[in-house]
Amino acid sequence: MIIASMTEPTSLRLVDWGVIRAHGADAASFLHSQLTQDFALLDRDHARLAGFCTAKGRLLATMVGWRQGEDEILLALPAETLAATLKRLSMFVLRAKCKLSDASAEFAVYGLLGQPAADDWSLARDGDAVQVALPGAGRALRVQPAGTPAPAGPAMTAEDWAWAEAAAGMAWVRGVTVEAFVPQMINFEVLGGVSFKKGCYPGQEIVARSQYRGTLKRRLQVFETEAAATLGQEIFHSADPAQPAGVVAGCGTRGGRTAVAAEIKLAALEGGSLHLGSAAGATLRPRPLPYDIPPQE
Repeated sequence: MIIASMTEPTSLRLVDWGVIRAHGADAASFLHSQLTQDFALLDRDHARLAGFCTAKGRLLATMVGWRQGEDEILLALPAETLAATLKRLSMFVLRAKCKLSDASAEFAVYGLLGQPAADDWSLARDGDAVQVALPGAGRALRVQPAGTPAPAGPAMTAEDWAWAEAAAGMAWVRGVTVEAFVPQMINFEVLGGVSFKKGCYPGQEIVARSQYRGTLKRRLQVFETEAAATLGQEIFHSADPAQPAGVVAGCGTRGGRTAVAAEIKLAALEGGSLHLGSAAGATLRPRPLPYDIPPQE
C-alpha cells in the first residue's frame, strides 16, 4: 500500500526512540522465538506490537516491528531500553543466520496525530519510509531515512504526544519500568502485542498462565488530574496509605490537565479514591479506556 493524499497531520520527531535492525535468512524466525508476537507470519502490510520478556514474564522492552526489506526486520522502540535489548537479544542468536545492530543513526522516528482512520498496526509505505497506524484516534508512527524532510504539517509538542499516548491507553516500557509489568498488566495483549498461538519465547509460560488461569489482578487504566505526574511514580489508595496500589506507566500534560496511564490493582477500583505519590496526593479521576478489556474467565 502506498501513502496517497491524507489529511495534514501534526508531527513530532521522537528523539527518544531508536531502531534495531535484524538482518539475515533467520531474522523472522529468530525474533519469533524471542518476542511475544508472531513474526513468522508477518507480511509487508502490517507491523507487530511486541514485547521482550524475562524468563519470569516481565517486560524488558516493548517495540513495533515490520519487514523493511528481504530478510530484514526493523524494530522501533524507546532508546533508553535499546542498548540492553540489543545486548540481551544478541546473546541468543547463537547459530541463527541473523545479525542484530543498532540502526538508530539511519532513521528518524516521528509520532503523528490527525491521521485518517486505519486498522491498528496496518502499515503504509512511502518510498523508504513506513507509517504504522497506532491504537487511538488518528495516531501513527512514521519511520523514515535520516536526513529526509519532516512530515508535512505543523509540529506538535512532546507533551501533546505524551498526552495522546496516555489517553489512548498505551504505555511503552521505559527505563524506570523495566521488569515492572507482565504484558497483561499494561493491556498489551488487548492492544495486539501478544500471540497465544505461537511457540515458546522467554516468559511464555507465565504470560499464558496469567491469561488462562484468571490470575491477573492488575490492569492499565487511564486517569486525569491537574497535578504533574512522572513515569514510575507510585499511586496510593485512600484506604491503604501504607503501600502503593499502582504505578504511572505513561503520562502527558495538556492545557493544565494530565492524562495518566497507570497500572493499578483491580481491587483498588472498587471504591475509595486513588492519588499520586501518597494517599494525600492529587486525586486521579478515571477516564474511559478507548478499548474493551475482556472479562476474566
